[in-house]
Amino acid sequence: MPRFEMKTAAANDTQVFVYGNVRLTVISDRILRIEKSPDGVFCDKATQAVVCRNFCHTSVKVNEEHGFVTLVTDKGAFRVNLGTLKGEARIGRKWVLPSNKTNLGGTARTLDGTFGVIGSWKTKKEKRDRFGLGHMRKGIFASTGVAEIDDSKSFLFNEDGSVELRKKGYTDKYIFAFGSDYLGGLREFYALCGKTPVLPKYALGNWWSRYHAYTDKEYLGLMDEFENRGIPLTVATIDMDWHIVKNVPRDVKGSTIQGAGWTGYTFEKKLFPDYRAFLKNLKDRGLAVTMNLHPHDGVRYYEEQYEDMCKAVGQNPAEKKPVVFNLTDPVFRDAYFDILHHPYEKDGVDFWWIDWQQGTSSKEMLGLDPLWLLNHYHFIDNCRDGKTGMVLSRYAGIGSHRYPVGFSGDTVVCRKSLEFQPWFTANASNAGYTWWSHDIGGHMMNTGNNEIYLRWIQYGVFSPINRLHSNNMSISKEPWKFPKAEKNAIRFLKLRHRLIPYLYSANVRTSSDGLPLICPMYYYDSSELAFKREYRNQYYFGGQLIVAPVTAKTSGSKPNVRFYLPEGEWTDIFTGEKYTAGEYEIFCPFDRYPVFAKAGAIIPLLPENGGNGTGFEEIDVLVYPGKGEYTLYDDDGETVEFKLDGEELTYTASPGSKVGKINIFVNKTV
Repeated sequence: MPRFEMKTAAANDTQVFVYGNVRLTVISDRILRIEKSPDGVFCDKATQAVVCRNFCHTSVKVNEEHGFVTLVTDKGAFRVNLGTLKGEARIGRKWVLPSNKTNLGGTARTLDGTFGVIGSWKTKKEKRDRFGLGHMRKGIFASTGVAEIDDSKSFLFNEDGSVELRKKGYTDKYIFAFGSDYLGGLREFYALCGKTPVLPKYALGNWWSRYHAYTDKEYLGLMDEFENRGIPLTVATIDMDWHIVKNVPRDVKGSTIQGAGWTGYTFEKKLFPDYRAFLKNLKDRGLAVTMNLHPHDGVRYYEEQYEDMCKAVGQNPAEKKPVVFNLTDPVFRDAYFDILHHPYEKDGVDFWWIDWQQGTSSKEMLGLDPLWLLNHYHFIDNCRDGKTGMVLSRYAGIGSHRYPVGFSGDTVVCRKSLEFQPWFTANASNAGYTWWSHDIGGHMMNTGNNEIYLRWIQYGVFSPINRLHSNNMSISKEPWKFPKAEKNAIRFLKLRHRLIPYLYSANVRTSSDGLPLICPMYYYDSSELAFKREYRNQYYFGGQLIVAPVTAKTSGSKPNVRFYLPEGEWTDIFTGEKYTAGEYEIFCPFDRYPVFAKAGAIIPLLPENGGNGTGFEEIDVLVYPGKGEYTLYDDDGETVEFKLDGEELTYTASPGSKVGKINIFVNKTV
């Protein structure tokens, strides 16, 4: 696999202050690092979470008195108790200690097994998180303006990208004093912890996925059906049944192999007699391909790659002992990618879905989360040769934004799950984690409710990743399986594909400027309404739009969604209705979804009926009169700069832009 070089993450010496075995580092005017070393030797290496501590030079005035150190910067101030290591920051005229109670929260490892609720469980009836790992973790913002993240258990990066354990008793934590400057705080967080990579364009369209043992003919026939109905797709997902699952041979003693069927690397020939032709067919349709992995159980003797793996790691294949999964071993790691994955990528697999089966701690390196290690190395490997890489996997703590995309897991199909996901997704930006992918429509226990299905599809269209998925015991997510919702579901899936230019441009800005596609309302609006619980589900979408998801049950023509709009003029993109600032209750029938464009908004879309293609050769541009500027980014690095003055839109394309035709529509509904 490619070499991963990690440069020093040491801070500027003029902003570092040592008091015995305590070190205080002023990272910026609003970030303070507090360390305590058992032997007085401190660490400047990058960690799993933090990769750069020298991005902001500021002058610091220091005063030590009675066991307290006060550090005053150009724009802020911190105070640290050297005995307790408690750090506080000055917000306005007040000194504020970080507190779990005031932290606005970040995100969670997984939503596996949840009914739309995660947190601390008090009764067996409420205990829906079967792994006990769904609890919300802290983020970098707080209602008081000061938050704290503890990085003490984070592993260290060596220069070659390998990791090592910290010494015992080491304390390493960060105080974030961002106040209510959420977007500015995020930019500093990304400077500290690394940027979010740009996603490949195909990730932003419609994904098809189902946990089901398809044959190649069934899968390709399904792709034909989507095409015949005019439903564009960009990603084809092959769940775990691509490899041997049911026909696993017994071990050398004749016993059933433990965990048989979960881990596998050999195509099931009864389902895919010619997998190369199958993958080529998908690629010829313009689809990216991902396949599911459960690497925990290593490589068994019956796998086609077994002998090569044994040779690579120095093991005797005649003994038929498993090649043990161990990503901390560079010899195994190189073989893991070179032998098990690269050949399939050559045949057409674009990236891997790392489905979680690894637990939370590595036997080889106690305390190291193997999920994080998989995400780290898989993403690096997928970016080799200059490729725009990606993985699909679960969240593994602060710093996970460097390895998108997040797979939120197996939620139950119910209204509570639907109600929970918009807030959960927007709130994840408080941990810098902006690319959640949910099982749109829910994963299991589907009863075929047409309304829940449609509202989930509509939310998926206005979520980071629109990946339709279900398990093999529930109703599948094809729109024609839901006759009362089919027409509108297809309409919205087409809209998702058309939104790719808008989504891709937001994708670039997430990486370059630290602006998430989805933001809580309070990122842009400081009014009290932005923090009201009843409006926590609505969010900014790409900066130009506000989305207020419909999650309540429809009853006649009664209002089924409540929302508010901040200062300015807003237009409902589905009806053309105009709104000003205020609180509203409206009725949304199946063909309507509350999405509002601000005055001056510029929304680039693909033209209708374009198939699976994602090229920007022709663009439709929706404009909403006012003052506005917008940059359209393409994946070749080219741009188109737009400027709106009233109803007049002007634009300038960069010399190499492939955009050949731009169709302008003023106040047109979608």
